[in-house]
Amino acid sequence: MGWVGSSIAISILQSGIVKELLLNDIQKDIAEGEALDLNHSSSFLPSAKVRSAEIEEMKTCRAVIVTAGRGGKPGESRPELLRENIEIARNISRKLIGFEGLLIVVTNPVDALTHFYRVYTGLPEHRVIGTGTFLDSARLREIIGDRLKVDAKSIHADVIGEHGDTAVVMWSRAMVGSIPLRSWDGWSADYENDIEREVRNAAQEIIKRKGATNHAIGLVTATLIKWLLRDERRVLTVAVELTGQYGLKNIALSLPCLISADGIERIICPDLTDQETEKLMRSAREIDKTIQNGAQSGS
Repeated sequence: MGWVGSSIAISILQSGIVKELLLNDIQKDIAEGEALDLNHSSSFLPSAKVRSAEIEEMKTCRAVIVTAGRGGKPGESRPELLRENIEIARNISRKLIGFEGLLIVVTNPVDALTHFYRVYTGLPEHRVIGTGTFLDSARLREIIGDRLKVDAKSIHADVIGEHGDTAVVMWSRAMVGSIPLRSWDGWSADYENDIEREVRNAAQEIIKRKGATNHAIGLVTATLIKWLLRDERRVLTVAVELTGQYGLKNIALSLPCLISADGIERIICPDLTDQETEKLMRSAREIDKTIQNGAQSGS
């Protein structure tokens, strides 16, 4: 129930998707305080009961969201976070053995931790979902829309691969409405490197100024939960353990996925340019390196 957990909680309540929301924190008073605070806003929100709970009580929930872990420091890479956060993942996973719902991983480095939560809980791949590049894709659309003076909701562009420094923008498949972005009047390929850099550095720019990112990821996670629990069958970029897609196994990274109430129903492998494929493979190698380092530090 740090910054991110609190933002996710209020965003979920505003969505009206839950009847009961359970909160947990290693400091029990914080979870109880947040529950009291959120319940006091019930007159202004769709009806729901909020209470603090032990992790073991959450095993009967339809979904559990994990934000536990140390946040990033200015200039710190996501892989550097793994050593401290992997032991937290192991401890939480032990308490979730037997859980039959959807596990949503938000803690960074989210790709590696999505892999480790799947391994530690023993849950099937389709029920362990990392927020991955869902937020990166939203940032990309906002930046492109701002450049073109077009509402971001009319921009269809995605980021795949790592939620981090090796994230891959699928420029070849980006659209404005029904028109390829690269055919849009006023667009220049010269914009692309600058925009990629801006997307990759977005979190660090926020952390540098206020110490953490929380509001956008709160809305992203609440939206993901809403679409999952409502069985809306949307396609979005989230992190999932791969089982052979693009020849990759035993790592989690983001690709477009069809989601449903059962979790990841289908992983979509878009046709990529040779350059995009090469970048995706580089991204996968970096994630694999992070996972291998994590496996050694957590052994």
